[in-house]
Amino acid sequence: MRIEYSKQVDALYIHLREAPVVESQDVEEGVTLDFDAAGHLVGLEILDASERMGLSSLVNVSIENLPIERVPLETA
Repeated sequence: MRIEYSKQVDALYIHLREAPVVESQDVEEGVTLDFDAAGHLVGLEILDASERMGLSSLVNVSIENLPIERVPLETA
């Protein structure tokens, strides 16, 4: 998973998986869900992110309860 913020357009994008987007669905104005060919959620775009979420939410990202023990280690 990857989270990107573009200050130039005030947009936040949360990438859930690496897959081509074949369909997008607006859930409300400025919030779009992207799906792959199998209908799985690929990512979420939020426009006017600093206004919707507040600047402090964009700066202070909290990650909790990750199953670290399940993440396979990369091999060289």
